[in-house]
Amino acid sequence: MPKNTHKIAIAGAATLGAAALAFSVVPADAQTTTTDAVSSAQVAYSSKPVQDVKTSVTDQLAATSVKVDAIEAKKKAAAAAAAKKKAAAAKAAAAKKKAAAEAAAKRKAAASRKAKEAANRSVKRAAIKKATVRHYANNLDGWIKQSLDIMKSKGIPGSYHGLHKNIMRESSGNPNAINDWDINAINGIPSKGLLQVIPPTFTAYHVAGTSWNIYDPVANITAAANYAADKYGTIDNVNSAY
Repeated sequence: MPKNTHKIAIAGAATLGAAALAFSVVPADAQTTTTDAVSSAQVAYSSKPVQDVKTSVTDQLAATSVKVDAIEAKKKAAAAAAAKKKAAAAKAAAAKKKAAAEAAAKRKAAASRKAKEAANRSVKRAAIKKATVRHYANNLDGWIKQSLDIMKSKGIPGSYHGLHKNIMRESSGNPNAINDWDINAINGIPSKGLLQVIPPTFTAYHVAGTSWNIYDPVANITAAANYAADKYGTIDNVNSAY
């Protein structure tokens, strides 16, 4: 046998021997083992696509979670904004109410202050008026002036001249004068006083605030002027017995 052929034969034998050795260590159930190995190989082979699918689902879930979180965050932000707006509105309403109450209190205080000031002025005027009470001389001039002031306060017309001229004609200025001869005297109601007034007329035209004594100068003048104003418009229009 040639040398090269011998080498090949030895190599082939070695190969066969290795093969025989390999088969010799394979278990009796080599069929099953081989199948399991194939199966395992197939699972190992498909593991990469499964991992890709798992990664894709995880990414989708993560994206969905982010979206949900974003929605929740948006809702919370909207709720917070609404609460803030509501609080601001309540605060503004409270401030407006407080301002209105303060304004009302100020108006009330101002009105009260004005009322007090008016009352004080009234009291002062009354005090001044009381302090400036006029004093009249106890004579014809003083009686006429006092009567004129009373007449003015009661709205009874008449002048100093009108009173004076009629007094001088009727009684010559005597407050105790009495007519005991005219028709009135004959009828039992004589004329009396400065302006010769009969008692029924004096009673009917008596002016409040004056004496009920027909001989009182001021009471007699004021009652006569009141009567003349009613019958003639004013004592100034009387130029004779009336």
